[in-house]
Amino acid sequence: MNQSERRLYLIKSLLKEEPSYRGTQIPQGTEKQELLLRGLLNVRPPRPVDEEFLKIQDAYLQEKTREKGVTDLADLAPHSDGLYLWQGDITALKCDAIVNAANNGMTGCYIPNHHCIDNCIHTFSGVQLRLLCETMMEKQGFPEPTGRAKITPAFNLPCHYILHTVGPIVSGPLTETHCRQLADCYHSCLELASSHRLKSIAFCCISTGEFHFPREKAARIAIQSVRDYQKTDPIIKKVVFNVFQKEDYEIYKKLLTDCSDGFDS
Repeated sequence: MNQSERRLYLIKSLLKEEPSYRGTQIPQGTEKQELLLRGLLNVRPPRPVDEEFLKIQDAYLQEKTREKGVTDLADLAPHSDGLYLWQGDITALKCDAIVNAANNGMTGCYIPNHHCIDNCIHTFSGVQLRLLCETMMEKQGFPEPTGRAKITPAFNLPCHYILHTVGPIVSGPLTETHCRQLADCYHSCLELASSHRLKSIAFCCISTGEFHFPREKAARIAIQSVRDYQKTDPIIKKVVFNVFQKEDYEIYKKLLTDCSDGFDS
């Protein structure tokens, strides 16, 4: 099976799952089909799927990642003291764990083709991730509190694990509670990674997108939280600050340069 055949198989299988999808026309062209497939995966409820679907989905997603190009953390140069700054697609980064900025339902973003990191990670990891997260949340019995973290396998991503954390939502003026909760996200992820003996972790810009945390303040908290943790735990050797936008790259670049002399968070 080539990628086109896999894509069509997956689309047809997902369309058959929902009676309301009957009559849906599959568009011509790779780009339109990829958008349809991603949208169908995004809205699919967390439920089991047969082994044949998983086999073909996994082959499709792994090939998509190869097409994007995998970046190995081992090939990157540190900024200083085990800290890395990297601009790129976190789902294409090979390291021990990446961090997902999740919502308190913890089962991913259900908005078709949304550009948030939660959507991206769940899309390229595969349907197994949503089902596992749903199982974890059913067992927990309540929404995930802000500032905590959970760990799952990464399934079809090049990293080994995903750390899911819920950042604070800033809907008005920034408060000390918001800042403390954001710092808690970083500490929770680092502690969880360390408890699993992971040596490298890549953080996204938690809460600065849909949750509206001011970017520079969030970066200051991120860097200070990691540096404080490094003083107490020798297990985690490499920490990546992953950014996607140029604005965030410039913020982190400046702060990482300045923080060698220390700065107030």
